Amino acid sequence: MTAEERRLEESRRHEAHWKRWGPYLSERAWGTVREDYSEHGTAWDYLPHDHARSRAYRWNEDGIAGVSDRHQLLCFALALWNGKDPILKERMFGLTGSEGNHGEDPKELYYYLDSTPTHSYMRMLYKYPQRAFPYAELVAENQRRSRKDLEYELWDTGAFEGDRYFDVFVEYAKASPDDLLVRIEAVNRGPDPAPLELLPTLWFRNTWSWNGERQRPSVRAEPGTARVRARHAALGEYVLHCEGAPELLFTENDTNVSRLFGAPNGVHHVKDAFHAYVVDGRREAVNPDRVGTKCAARYRALVPAGGAAVVKLRLRRGGLDDGSEVGRDFDAVLAARRREADEFYEAVAPSGLSADERHVLRQSLAGMLWSKQFYHYVVRDWLAGDPAQPKPAEARARGRNADWPHLYNADVLSMPDKWEYPWFAAWDLAFHCVPLALVDADFAKEQLLLLLREWYMHPNGQIPAYEWAFGDVNPPVLAWAALKVHDLERRRTGRGDRAFLKRVFHKLMLNFTWWVNRKDAEGKNVFQGGFLGLDNIGVFDRSAPLPTGGHLEQSDGTSWMAMYSLNLLSIALELACEEPEYEDVASKFWEHFVHIARAMNTMGLWDEGDGFYYDLLHTPAGEEIPLRVRSLVGLIPLFAVESFPSGLLEKFPAFLRRLEWFIDHRMDLTEGVACMRTRGEEDRRLFSVVSPDRLRKLLRVMLDESEFLSDYGVRSVSAVHRDRPFELPVDGMVHRVRYEPAESSSGLFGGNSNWRGPIWFPTNFLLIESLRKFHRYLGDGFRVELPAGSGRMATLGEVADELANRLSRIFLRDARGRRPCFGGTRLLQEDPHFRDHLLFHEYFHGDDGAGIGANHQTGWTGLVAALIAKAA
Repeated sequence: MTAEERRLEESRRHEAHWKRWGPYLSERAWGTVREDYSEHGTAWDYLPHDHARSRAYRWNEDGIAGVSDRHQLLCFALALWNGKDPILKERMFGLTGSEGNHGEDPKELYYYLDSTPTHSYMRMLYKYPQRAFPYAELVAENQRRSRKDLEYELWDTGAFEGDRYFDVFVEYAKASPDDLLVRIEAVNRGPDPAPLELLPTLWFRNTWSWNGERQRPSVRAEPGTARVRARHAALGEYVLHCEGAPELLFTENDTNVSRLFGAPNGVHHVKDAFHAYVVDGRREAVNPDRVGTKCAARYRALVPAGGAAVVKLRLRRGGLDDGSEVGRDFDAVLAARRREADEFYEAVAPSGLSADERHVLRQSLAGMLWSKQFYHYVVRDWLAGDPAQPKPAEARARGRNADWPHLYNADVLSMPDKWEYPWFAAWDLAFHCVPLALVDADFAKEQLLLLLREWYMHPNGQIPAYEWAFGDVNPPVLAWAALKVHDLERRRTGRGDRAFLKRVFHKLMLNFTWWVNRKDAEGKNVFQGGFLGLDNIGVFDRSAPLPTGGHLEQSDGTSWMAMYSLNLLSIALELACEEPEYEDVASKFWEHFVHIARAMNTMGLWDEGDGFYYDLLHTPAGEEIPLRVRSLVGLIPLFAVESFPSGLLEKFPAFLRRLEWFIDHRMDLTEGVACMRTRGEEDRRLFSVVSPDRLRKLLRVMLDESEFLSDYGVRSVSAVHRDRPFELPVDGMVHRVRYEPAESSSGLFGGNSNWRGPIWFPTNFLLIESLRKFHRYLGDGFRVELPAGSGRMATLGEVADELANRLSRIFLRDARGRRPCFGGTRLLQEDPHFRDHLLFHEYFHGDDGAGIGANHQTGWTGLVAALIAKAA
């Protein structure tokens, strides 16, 4: 057992709270729904970036390379100034939804390089230009560009020309759960000496301005030292030790009302005091008494060309008593934690991986672990407003999330990323838990259970989607994730957590019932889930009323429910192995599956001539119009598959009798469903929406390189629509879907998401898993052309392997040393200080594999770790 594994065990047993401190600070708290108290829900405009330095946040904090305790009472992050910027850089900058030509987008370069699951060791890199940061240029140029143009990125501005920038590395190491060592190293990559100010900052989240709370925490300088004492009634006392003799600055974490609203400030020293002091030279801005709720240690350096400035600090409960500045053991502890992180990941990585594969595996998991955040949102209080603040507009009570007043979130959650999506998303989180289970199964299980707790799940059984609209519907993948996490833990430790499966199962039965009652409009087992996470993949916005009227029977919505039924069936059979009463429940979900699978195959969603599934539009006039878009909508039926070994089913004779009786006597319901009686390899039984015959037809389309199959995975829309877009005329207006391999030209969903061509990891991952399940049943005798038309035959297991390799290839160096994810950006491809630092984008170019969309969404793109670790 490695040292990190021992810490995980101590944490699991609550013997030592190694996870009390972590990277739980967001990179953006401005422009979020939680901070939006506008009348019409214009979150991006209500608290913009320009307000962020001056305005106290209501719900959570942000910062660069930041950490906090798990309740985010005390926060620590880095601020910087290069002597030229118009503002002190205390947080990451980016464009709002209306400013970017492809929606919101961070415009910084930073990388999560390493993290252990207990955060006993963490490392991050921020690239800081030495010229004035081009805030206005980034906004103006992106607004000038059309949706047909590429985004204008920081490297396009010349910010890194001549290597005139700093590589700022921030490292954290824990000597104990409440003893955090911090090392900051700023390396001057440029040819000349350059000035730099480093301002590591410690502050308390503002909990006193909202409800009339009188007791404030405090941070106070210890006379004659470079120490700061932070006291909080609930958290206790921590001491920040600063190496050297930095200038200590103090202020309050309170809004600068005067700057923002022209009214008198309630306190003399306000949140943006360090900006005013450092950038504007206003000495009166900081508190001369050296006390407040926010402090910074100001280090000033002229960093030589190729040289570095190093700062060491230590945040510790109770402080040090050995007479040293940051502890005589500082370097030894840091070196030990680095070594222990290496040992831990050496054990995680399978044998036989190349050095580059290990590098991608470790950095993707680092991104997953750094993306944990404290998420605070009490909808009832948000709707009503706070007693000590102006009352919100009346429209708020009937607007966004008004139907979710029970929701009370104040937890550390895995989030898609810390800038563009600093909030949880239900189906994203399900996928996060798979790579997280490789390193911390306990955390993965906690995450899945959290979404099902009564302060998250709606009383009617709906699972909250995401903060922009909790009532939207995400694909029901939590049951799949729970099974996957359970199986990964059992594979690694030899034991499965049955208590976890039972807790998940009972809650998911409530959610399954919600789906059956709310999303089957005609009671025919054909489901309408709305956009179902696939944003703009369809002809219409599927979350809005259809321009034709009527309703849409969704191939993907129905398939997700078939998959959900099989996932719950699998969990029920797993539990029935030791508790027979679950056998009856297994029968329930098997019958649900049969009804849904029959509907999928007999009610017009399958097109025999095309060998493909399509959505079916029902008009008010009674017409049924198949929407012949070749998209993931037609491939998602493949996800609804399980192949059970005969030995498992024979453990449940009553279930098996009901199964056989149903097959014999209800042929009206088993029509069109894959044969459940025919024995496959090792006497397996197949439960699948897609029969082997239809599977062959679907794969002929999916594995065609002129359609879905790219060198880097399966596209979300067939490339056949590049020159032949699907068109549907309605009331004189043509609705169109064209293959778009990169940025979206559609304004749907803010324009920052594109399911009309790019490659997405979550759906590809499920395709790989489904192919492996089919292979276990059909065996080596079932072969298809790979690629279609090539004459090369492959088993379904080999097809799955090839897809996994193509996806992994996005990040790995090719024979020329290039990583496809960097596209044609020479700086990222060739510069030795960039080419091995990875960005994990939301999705990838359907033709060349370049990263597109949110550029730090390790989130579900972190599934590459599971692919490399052979955990698919």
